[in-house]
Amino acid sequence: MYKPKTKETDSSVIEFIEKVDNLKKREDAYELLDIFTKTTGYEAKMWGPSIIGFGTYHYKYESGHEGDAPLVGFSPRKAKISLYFTPGDKRRRELLQAFGKHTSGKGCVYINKVADIEINVLKELINQSVKFLRETYPDNDEK
Repeated sequence: MYKPKTKETDSSVIEFIEKVDNLKKREDAYELLDIFTKTTGYEAKMWGPSIIGFGTYHYKYESGHEGDAPLVGFSPRKAKISLYFTPGDKRRRELLQAFGKHTSGKGCVYINKVADIEINVLKELINQSVKFLRETYPDNDEK
């Protein structure tokens, strides 16, 4: 049976951010922490060793694969900052057009620095992702 690798931990978000080598990336991480916390209303939690997540939901696919994941999150990685939003939302593509300098994959949006993006669009992406996941997985408890 499949076991998800990325699970919520009791590790300190602040200790993790303080270990980010690049000073500018560390400052951006604190700015993102503030934006995500205020926008979602959720306390930041570590997911695995390097993802800062906000809120949680339980998913179950038709294949039987299931698990828990953060509603949204980010990770200040060495190369770029990864932002985690739901990939299934149709509005995401529209919002990303006004987001600023980024690249994106299926589940992640990558930025070099916070100064490259539109903060109001980031807040919309966060809110839209949370709304989409709450509608898609309505049986979840608010955590």
